[in-house]
Amino acid sequence: MSELFDAVDALIASASPLPPPAERERLRKAHGLSQEQVAKALKVRRATVVSWENGRTEPRPPQREAYARLLERLAELYPPNAPAPAEVTPAAPLAPPVPAPAAAPEPRTPQDRTPQAEADRAQAPARRTAPRRPAAPGARSDADADADTDAGTNTDAAARFESGPLAVLDGDGSAYCAAGLVLHCPATTLPALVEWALTEARLGAPRLHRNGKDADPLVVLTATAAVRLGLPEHLEDRRGLRLPADHPAVRQLTRAKWQLTRRGFGPWARVYRPADGDRRRCVQLAVLPWGALDPRAWGEADRLPAPELARVLTDYASRVLTPRGSTAVTGLELMTALRPPTRAVKDEATGTWASAPAPGALTEPVACAPPEAPDGHPLVAARHPLHHQRTPDEMLMEEACAWARQLTDEECTKPYVVGIDVNMAFAAAANRLNVGLSAPVHLRRPAFDKTLPGSWLVDLSHIAFDPRLPSPFTPTGHRPEGPAWYATPTVAYAVELGHHVEPLEAYVRLEHGPYLDPWYTRLRDAYLATMEQLGVTPGMAEEDFLAAMAEHKRTDPGQAAVLSAVKATMKGGIGKLRERPQGHWRPGEPWPALERPTWRPDIRAAVIATARVNMHRKMLRLAAVGLYPVAVNSDCAVYVSDGPSPLDFLPRTPDGRPLPGGFRLGVSPGMVKHEGTQSVLWAEGLMEEYGTDGVNIARHIKDGTVGAGWDDGE
Repeated sequence: MSELFDAVDALIASASPLPPPAERERLRKAHGLSQEQVAKALKVRRATVVSWENGRTEPRPPQREAYARLLERLAELYPPNAPAPAEVTPAAPLAPPVPAPAAAPEPRTPQDRTPQAEADRAQAPARRTAPRRPAAPGARSDADADADTDAGTNTDAAARFESGPLAVLDGDGSAYCAAGLVLHCPATTLPALVEWALTEARLGAPRLHRNGKDADPLVVLTATAAVRLGLPEHLEDRRGLRLPADHPAVRQLTRAKWQLTRRGFGPWARVYRPADGDRRRCVQLAVLPWGALDPRAWGEADRLPAPELARVLTDYASRVLTPRGSTAVTGLELMTALRPPTRAVKDEATGTWASAPAPGALTEPVACAPPEAPDGHPLVAARHPLHHQRTPDEMLMEEACAWARQLTDEECTKPYVVGIDVNMAFAAAANRLNVGLSAPVHLRRPAFDKTLPGSWLVDLSHIAFDPRLPSPFTPTGHRPEGPAWYATPTVAYAVELGHHVEPLEAYVRLEHGPYLDPWYTRLRDAYLATMEQLGVTPGMAEEDFLAAMAEHKRTDPGQAAVLSAVKATMKGGIGKLRERPQGHWRPGEPWPALERPTWRPDIRAAVIATARVNMHRKMLRLAAVGLYPVAVNSDCAVYVSDGPSPLDFLPRTPDGRPLPGGFRLGVSPGMVKHEGTQSVLWAEGLMEEYGTDGVNIARHIKDGTVGAGWDDGE
C-alpha cells in the first residue's frame, strides 16, 4: 500500500502548479536570492534554474515539488504589485539586483516588439525590482571577488547592458536582442550605428573577472542590414577578407574619427576610439553575408531568422563569451578574459594605483624554445636552411594520434566496426594541467621532473607495445626510431608505465600553474548546459544516453548550433596557441601572433600530449581484457563488435559496471559517445582500396563516406 501512496505522491508532485517564468524570476529577486542559491538548495546546476526562469524547460520531480513550494512561499511574502518590503537598518546604500546577461528587462522607452513578446508580457504580472540586503562588512571572500559577475554584484553593468550582449540587425531597422527584446535602430550609416550601439542600445556584457574588461557590444548585420548601411553584398577580396581603405563605408568611419584594428573592415570588424578614462568605446560588427559565422563551427546558424539567431548567439555569449571573431579567436580571448594579464595594485606609500602582472596569468610575450617553434619561425630560419625537413630530434611533434592497422583473421569474423568518441577531449586534457607561465630555461642532461612543464629530448625507442596498439609516443602510432622531443605529459606517461628515461636536453618552465583551469570550467559548463537543453544530462542510463544522443541535434537546431560552436571554441582556442602566419609573409620573418602573451606552442603541445596519453591509457586498459582498437583518429577509437552499439563491445565487471579505467559512456567531458557504426566489410573494402596509410576508418566511420575533415584553430 505504501508503494501506491508513493506513486500517487509522485503524480501530484509531477503536476505541482508553477507560476509563469517571468513571475519565478520576480519572486526570486524579490527575496534577494541569486540563481546560484536556488540551484544549490534544489541540488541542480545554475543553468537549470536559468532555463526554468526563461521558460525553456520545466522542473521535473523531485525538484518540481520543492521548487513549487519555494515559489508558493515567496508569493505569499511578495504578492504582485505589492510594495517592496522595508529593509532593517541597512548598513550601506541599497542596490537593485542584477539580471543575468542573457535576460533583458523592460526597455526604458516604447520599443518595437515581436507579437510573441507582447503576448508574453500581457500574461506576465508586473515586474518589480526589490532591494537586496547588503552583505555584512568583510563578508566577501577573495574567492567571491574573483568569481564571475554573473552573480549580480555589478549594478552599474546591469544598467549599461540591460539589452543584453548583442543585437542582430535586420534591414528594416529591427534589432533583435536577448529574451525576445526588439529595439528600433534608426541608423543608416556605420558611424550612426556605432553611436547607437554605444549609447541608446545599451548592449554589452559584464566582465568575467574583476581584473578584466566588460565585453564590447556586438552588432550582427544580416544581408539586408548590410545593404542598408552601404556595404556590398559580397566581399570581393577573398584573400585579405577586408574592404579596401577607400571604400565609402570605411571613409565614413574615418571622417567620423572612428578607427579600425589592423585586420581592417572584414567579416568581423572592430570599430573604436581611444579609451576615455576607464570607459572603452568599441563596437564589434559581424557581417553575415561575408561569412562571419563559419558553417564548420556554427552549422546553418546564419540561415536562421534574425530573432532566432539572436537567441542562439545570446545563449553562446552568456555561456561562453560574446563572439569576437571566429570561434578560434573567441576561444583564445576567453583565456584572457578569465585570467587577465594585469591587476590594479595600490602603492601604500603614495596611495596611487598602478597596473601590475597578475599571478597565474600569461602576462607578457615570451620566446619559445627552438624545438617548439613551428616551421618558418625566426628561430628555425636561424638554425636551418629554408627547405630543411626537421626530424623528431630537432622539432617537438606533439600532435593527435592518427593510426590504423589491418584486421586480424579473428576480427574479420565480426560483423561490425564501432567508433566511440571522447567528449571535449582537449578540454578534458586541459583540466588541472600544469603548464608553463614563464620563458624556457635550457638544461643539459637533466633528471626528469614531471612537475616541470616543458620539452624534453629523450630516447623512448626501447619501449614496445603489442602491434595491435598504437605507440603513445608518436602522432602516427609507430614506434619511435631514436631520440625525440616530447612534452612533459608524454615523458611522464613513459615513467608511469615503469620505464627508465634519461633526458639528453630540456627546455623547462620554472614558473608554472593550472592556467587553463577556469577556461576548462567555463567551456565544460557551457557544453553541459547546452546538452541539457538538447535533452542529454549527466547520470542518464547508458541506453537512455545513446538514444538521446541519436536525436539530440534534431531536438533544437538553434541549440545544436550553439553546441557546435562551443566545441569549435575549445578546439580552436587550443590551436590558436600556436597560430601560424597569415596573409603576406616570408619564412624567417616574425608574424603578429608572436607578439601575444598567449602565443604559447608549448601549452598547445602539453594539452595535445595529455589528450593522446589519456586516450592510450584507456585503450591499454581495454587491451588487458583482450580488446584492441583497429583505428584511432584523435579522440575517436574504432573496435570490432558483435553488435552495432558500443554496449555490445565495451567490457563490464562481473557486477555489470563499466570496466574501471576504460571508456565510459556519458555526456561529461572525458567520457565517450557513439561516433558511428559500419560493417567489417566496409572497413576491409576501404583498407584494401587505400591501405592503412591511405585511409583511416576512424575518420570516416560516422557516415561511411570518405571526405575531408577540418580543424578550426590554426
